[in-house]
Amino acid sequence: MLLLPEAAAGRGKLAENVMHFARILRGAGLRVGPDRVIDCMKAIELAGTDRRDDFYWTMSAIFLSREEQRPIFDQAFQIFWRDPKLLEKMMQALLPKTYGKVGPDEKEQSQRLTDSLFNQPKREEPEDQPEQKVELDAKLTFSSREVLQRMDFDTMTAAELAEAKKMLAQLRLPLPQVRTRRYAADPHGARISLRATLRASLREGGDIIPLVRTAPRTLHPPLVVLCDISGSMNPYARMFLHFLHAITNDRDRVSVFVFGTRLTNVTRQLKHRDVDVAMTRVADAIKDWSGGTRIGTCLHDFNWRWARRVLGQNACLLLVTDGLDREAGEGLSEEMERLHMACKHLIWMNPLLRYEKFEAKPAGVRAMLPYVDRFLPVHNLKSLVDLARVMREPAGQSAARAPGRPAQRTH
Repeated sequence: MLLLPEAAAGRGKLAENVMHFARILRGAGLRVGPDRVIDCMKAIELAGTDRRDDFYWTMSAIFLSREEQRPIFDQAFQIFWRDPKLLEKMMQALLPKTYGKVGPDEKEQSQRLTDSLFNQPKREEPEDQPEQKVELDAKLTFSSREVLQRMDFDTMTAAELAEAKKMLAQLRLPLPQVRTRRYAADPHGARISLRATLRASLREGGDIIPLVRTAPRTLHPPLVVLCDISGSMNPYARMFLHFLHAITNDRDRVSVFVFGTRLTNVTRQLKHRDVDVAMTRVADAIKDWSGGTRIGTCLHDFNWRWARRVLGQNACLLLVTDGLDREAGEGLSEEMERLHMACKHLIWMNPLLRYEKFEAKPAGVRAMLPYVDRFLPVHNLKSLVDLARVMREPAGQSAARAPGRPAQRTH
């Protein structure tokens, strides 16, 4: 039986309950580590546990990193800290509902929290307390493959994230092949190679002159990816890197860069066949994960250090970011213009496009938008499938246009 904060303090169980509460929050997707548990205990000692409101606001100030996490925290707080209607609320979280005034987001968050509660290890109960068992069937929380494709990465349970990663490993980006200026041997080619023909005639002693035909070579254009790994992009960047691992090991001429406050080339790390080893190497190479965002500075570094090396032969560039720049878009317009001129196609993927009423109000978004060819969402599996469909279109996927013309937005 979980104890109230007041009762827990009297029996020395407060620290244990705070630790288990933090474990539930971490299982529900919040970034809560041992450091925050220690800070929470110190804050509770200063604020006291006389009032439930003070206890709530003290814990929320320590455990919450973003305001979007508050609904999950509120549900976990009400369930964990001795809610009288515990059984009723947990049953409501498991039963299927139709969406009325409450949108689907709250249902998905409750599902993730329920999954975290059921995965907690059993705790030893004192012998003087009667054992209370609550048996609930979690089978109704199963999501089919079709539903999983439309679920937001940020609201998936641990099991759903694992299933989504398996589906990502099977996705591919079928870029159409482009014609180059070089020629290769082709028995059906329209052009005759004089040098190859003379070399072949020497092998026959000059009696027979076989005609060697050639045709222009075709190959996939380079694919370059710039992925934002700042704090606001964390749940989407992790899943997108799993997708990029599958792409990098499926084809050649793929370059992957990540950026937050600095630019990091992770192409070599992603080439390892084992996805777990590859992700570990990527994490070791990145020094600014889940930090701030300096988009203009990072794009400047890419333009001056890497653009001439990787953006050639009709390269396609994927820019994955929400456009929320710490420097308020300073110098971003000039760097985006250089990117636009250096590549064949520039596709911007933004998780904020999952909102129907998204508007380009931030300064960084306004500075970037005029220089992209396609504006796509990147928040679930379906958005990545749509990306593959867009890139499968014939050459000239997005019409050539001059800088300053609004990008084509696709949902």
